[in-house]
Amino acid sequence: MKRFACIVGARPNFMKMAPILHAFAEHTDGQPVLIHTGQHYDRNLSDVFFDELDIPRPHVSLGVGSGTHGEQTGRLIIELEKTFLAARERQEPFDRVVVVGDVNSTVAAALAAVKLQIPVAHVEAGLRSFDRRMPEEANRLVTDTLSDLLLVSEESGVDNLRREGHPDDRIRLVGNVMIDTLRRHVRRAAERSILADLRLESGCYAVVTLHRPSNVDDPAVLRALTEVLIDVARSVPIVFPVHPRTRERLKTFGLLAELEDAAGVVLLEPLGYLDFLALTSQSKVIVTDSGGLQEESTALEIPCLTMRENTERPVTVTEGTSTLVGTDAEQLRSHLQSVLDGTYKRGRCPDLWDGQAAGRIVRELLAAT
Repeated sequence: MKRFACIVGARPNFMKMAPILHAFAEHTDGQPVLIHTGQHYDRNLSDVFFDELDIPRPHVSLGVGSGTHGEQTGRLIIELEKTFLAARERQEPFDRVVVVGDVNSTVAAALAAVKLQIPVAHVEAGLRSFDRRMPEEANRLVTDTLSDLLLVSEESGVDNLRREGHPDDRIRLVGNVMIDTLRRHVRRAAERSILADLRLESGCYAVVTLHRPSNVDDPAVLRALTEVLIDVARSVPIVFPVHPRTRERLKTFGLLAELEDAAGVVLLEPLGYLDFLALTSQSKVIVTDSGGLQEESTALEIPCLTMRENTERPVTVTEGTSTLVGTDAEQLRSHLQSVLDGTYKRGRCPDLWDGQAAGRIVRELLAAT
């Protein structure tokens, strides 16, 4: 039986790996071994997802934890190499390492694997923001270079990989596995009590998530965005699950108390997947700098104002419901008003974002290994 080391380490990885693990259950010739690096260690950012996404407990938990990019990536490579070698010494070697997304665990696993001559498959290959300042962009480029099987979520990824010189026989357009998770759980999420608990009405509130340095590290930028949110909250309630890093910046810049005191603004701790999906799937508009939420909002046909100058998921803009706003607070205000006025653009769900991507991925993994 072929053995696959399936690597997860941070919140987005769990949502992408869960349907792949479920799809493996339909085949008798492939055994997935789930390895959790522990890159995220807060329960709300990590462990709770295993419960809510019906993922079995990891076969291996490394507990690497946080640190600078260099420190964390270095520890990840060391621990993953030990794990791969230990499997080989037990005469249970991995036939392939499967990585998803663009976090440090992704690139570290690819580096550790190729040094040991273990083939690597990259789910979400080819996505490019063309912004080398983003750590994720470096991770994507390196991981794709090291991978011999490139599993792509949208046509732009195929174009990017070809332009970079990757041969066609390594590229597979399989669709967006994140949408598999959304479609599997959206009805279950709708049964959660969080809207009632927060006294919210479906379709009548906004959801905000911000965590990227471009939005939260500059006090002038963060203050301008905060002022817009406080103003708009007079017209529509705003629910803001606050990332720990963002909360620290808000507090440091003297903005946290203003948001806490603002009428119509609801600040929350980070949420589990189902409660968060319950909020986003029933919202009127989403304001975010998250890549995953750009995708989910397009699949849900909910307006998404993306607080970034660029996106590695251009189909969410060209075909979907996302608009790039950058850090421009007045652009944010204008687009929020168009949503409230009912004049915001409509979008469509891209091809192969059909909830069946994981099945296609597993078939490609088994065929190529």
